[in-house]
Amino acid sequence: MKYYLTKRNHNDADFYDKAFENFFRPFFADDDAAFMRTDVKETEKSYEMEIEMPGFEKNQINMSLDNGYITVSAKKEDKEGDKYLKRERTSSYSRSYYVGDVDQTQITAKYENGVLTVCVPKEQQQKLAHNINID
Repeated sequence: MKYYLTKRNHNDADFYDKAFENFFRPFFADDDAAFMRTDVKETEKSYEMEIEMPGFEKNQINMSLDNGYITVSAKKEDKEGDKYLKRERTSSYSRSYYVGDVDQTQITAKYENGVLTVCVPKEQQQKLAHNINID
């Protein structure tokens, strides 16, 4: 467990650290286990981001562009009367992506089957805050 709490050189002679390294992995968030995993593809005229967001409805997702950053956030509201005995899943997430000064009217987004696909044009334009509609 201490392997995930501190950054240090890993010694192969330390048998117990090596043996338990993957045992505690599911309990700690790291880059490999992060929510909103994203693939970015480059096309001739744009960049296409595919962001995993399973379990959300389109109306629970918000996107905005501000100072060259696209921020994608999602939040689930608890239903009235829900009583949880244990809760391990967070109901809100947010992640920002730097895209530079792009024309916000040319950014498109589509949410389908738990994947949000965002197309960002390559041409650089202006720096205005703007909400982006999701189809």
